[in-house]
Amino acid sequence: MARGEGLLFLHADTSLESGWEDEARAFIEQQILERPQAAVFRFALDDFSARARWLERLVALRCRVFALPYGDQGLLISRRLYQMLGGYSTMPLMEDVDIVRRIGRRRLVLLGSRAVTSANKFRAYGYLRRSARNLLILFLYILRVPVRILTDIYK
Repeated sequence: MARGEGLLFLHADTSLESGWEDEARAFIEQQILERPQAAVFRFALDDFSARARWLERLVALRCRVFALPYGDQGLLISRRLYQMLGGYSTMPLMEDVDIVRRIGRRRLVLLGSRAVTSANKFRAYGYLRRSARNLLILFLYILRVPVRILTDIYK
């Protein structure tokens, strides 16, 4: 139903910090003139604890080393690239990792604005436990464990 050249996907528990619009607009204008690309925002949590900052640094490292952001960082993608990729796969989990892997490192840009996500799951399950579970799920996904099994582990 969207009509613009840029599509923005955000998780329901994520909001973008003020000023993101200018950065997104500039990215869309630039990438439309050049080649189709996608962008993600910097990961942030709505928690002021040291554990939250630790996790944010680990996510930044994962993104820098593996070019593997998750959906809670948002996805800003050109309509053309989204259509070329066939959109999101219909899967209950890991659809964000799937599309980012199909986008590829060379077509993925990390924007400076932050996507601030609720830390409720981390507070409820513990930062270390939730992070370890997410890492396990990613590892099993890369090993091609069926998504239905990963969904059971994620709960």
